[in-house]
Amino acid sequence: MTGTSDRTRSAYRAAITLVVAAAVYEAIARTGYFPPVLMPTLPKVASTLIAVLLDGSMIKHAATTLYRVMVGMTFAVVIGLPLGILMGRFKPVENFFLPLASALMPIPSLAWVPLFILWFGLGNTVAILIVFYAALFPMLLNSWSGVRAVNPLWLRAAGAMGADERALFWKVIVPGASPFIITGLRQAFLRAWIAVIGAEFLAASDWGLGWIIYDAKEFLNADLMLASLAVIGGIGFLFERLVFGSIERATVVRWGMVRVAKS
Repeated sequence: MTGTSDRTRSAYRAAITLVVAAAVYEAIARTGYFPPVLMPTLPKVASTLIAVLLDGSMIKHAATTLYRVMVGMTFAVVIGLPLGILMGRFKPVENFFLPLASALMPIPSLAWVPLFILWFGLGNTVAILIVFYAALFPMLLNSWSGVRAVNPLWLRAAGAMGADERALFWKVIVPGASPFIITGLRQAFLRAWIAVIGAEFLAASDWGLGWIIYDAKEFLNADLMLASLAVIGGIGFLFERLVFGSIERATVVRWGMVRVAKS
């Protein structure tokens, strides 16, 4: 019951925040400071959003973008998570990969788009590679930091009680590094969305939320642009609440490894 009431209160607070933000936007839109075509009111945006949802076009755009994000994220997690753990556990692995990560990470993911277009053309491949590049380093470096942050006393205590390398890994290292790993997932997902929208501006041929925003700009369809932004924000909100929040509650919160903010 306590968990359910906490989630209810959290949802209530989130709703208040969104309502306040919507009210501020609506007030500014109705002042007339911006032309209505450039800053439409929320009812206009809502009607546009409903229309493109009902005709299925927005759903297809969102599904295309989500597909690119999830495929790129999957590759980033599959490669970045174990590599980060190995870097944290074995100094030679760290010495080899850390300079490479330090050199590549400052390069913005969108800087690769023109080169990837030359190599792979337009479409899904470029967008997925950009997502992979953007999500890889948060996953890699947070996993590495998490393993390095595991209390050495825990490792020595487990070793003294006869734990082998497998037991140390699953019973001590992974739980100890989990707060960092979950943070890495959140950061990777955030950077993946930023990257995929930017990549779709430049490299997507016909579909994707980034493409529809860029195309709407050419015709001054600000209501369609804002409707697309609302879909992006809604997907991100749902992932944070239903995916990352659930993972956190099922692991580090239940294990008592992180402190829940006071109400």
